[in-house]
Amino acid sequence: MKLEVMGVRFDNVTMDEALERARTLMATPGAACVVTPNAEIVYEAMRDPALCQLLNDADLVLPDGAGVVLASRILKTPLKQKVAGVDFADRMLALLAQTGGRVYLLGGKPGIAELAAENMRSKHPGLTICGTADGYFREETAVVEKINQAQPDFLFVCLGAPKQELFMERHRGELQVGLMAGLGGSLDAFAGTVKRAPQWMINCSLEWLYRLIKEPRRFGRMLRLPKFLWAVVRRRISGG
Repeated sequence: MKLEVMGVRFDNVTMDEALERARTLMATPGAACVVTPNAEIVYEAMRDPALCQLLNDADLVLPDGAGVVLASRILKTPLKQKVAGVDFADRMLALLAQTGGRVYLLGGKPGIAELAAENMRSKHPGLTICGTADGYFREETAVVEKINQAQPDFLFVCLGAPKQELFMERHRGELQVGLMAGLGGSLDAFAGTVKRAPQWMINCSLEWLYRLIKEPRRFGRMLRLPKFLWAVVRRRISGG
């Protein structure tokens, strides 16, 4: 079931339901696409119809952030829970390690994907990382060819929004993968170069505050969150 939050149609799923849906998509012919919009991205999509359509065209749209879930509650169309992209990816890795699936990592600065791959293999013994490539490429065709040669079941696309969504849309018909997901800065988290908030902050929906404390330069971007929530409140008041 889809629930609309400020124009973006999210799948109303728990983490377990998202994983089950992903397994089904991965087994279906064609390259299925997962996107993980947070409140910042939804705010941009409110002002960019092309981006909004891009998100809505995905096979699985996961609410990556407490701001999106809060907005859904304000709008009286509550989503079941936040399904963070990095947690979804980690659970997928555990599944693929058990089933013998193959994973390709695309994105990040040079060396980040390789470091992430080491940590992934350490945490999930038996996991096959069939290839890596950083996000600093100019020729997309060559990247697509390299991915196809590696024959992955699951493709991480960590290029940042909306670049990653555009990449997946442009090459959806060419990529020979079961499932691909736009996962933003997830590779940095797996590599350990960016630390996630303590679990208590995650549980209290304060992960955004932790990131702001650690990266004050994000302040300008963080301003989108109150702007987004104010737009949500106005929508609720107007009944539009």
